[in-house]
Amino acid sequence: MYEVKDLIRLALEMRARAYAPYSHYQVGAALLSKSGKIYTGCNIENASFGATNCAERTAFFKAVSEGERAFTAIAIAGGAQGKEPVGYAYPCGLCRQVMLEFCEPDFQVIVAKNEEDYICLSLENLMPHGFGRCPDLC
Repeated sequence: MYEVKDLIRLALEMRARAYAPYSHYQVGAALLSKSGKIYTGCNIENASFGATNCAERTAFFKAVSEGERAFTAIAIAGGAQGKEPVGYAYPCGLCRQVMLEFCEPDFQVIVAKNEEDYICLSLENLMPHGFGRCPDLC
């Protein structure tokens, strides 16, 4: 069984790997699959801003490319380069949409400043009235 603090610690560690020469805002993520494996990611910026990838999507795309399709939780930590996070780094709309594609409404999104200061939200609370896969309708 995972501990929330373990996911947060990994997300904080991943911030150091971020490539953020434009925003200088480093984000790390740690994604827990239902199989128990953890996939990590960091934000990777590009001079063509549309080619930038967020930490959350990096973790999801790594997991999906390795065959995972079911997830339990993700921890996200972000802040100014070279500084400890002072605010919560909530996922952007694109990342929330990816979460809706692969996760159930009770998927846990953990936004953290550190291992002691964090907020847990369900995907349903984070993205009310979102649209995703529609197994009952399709």
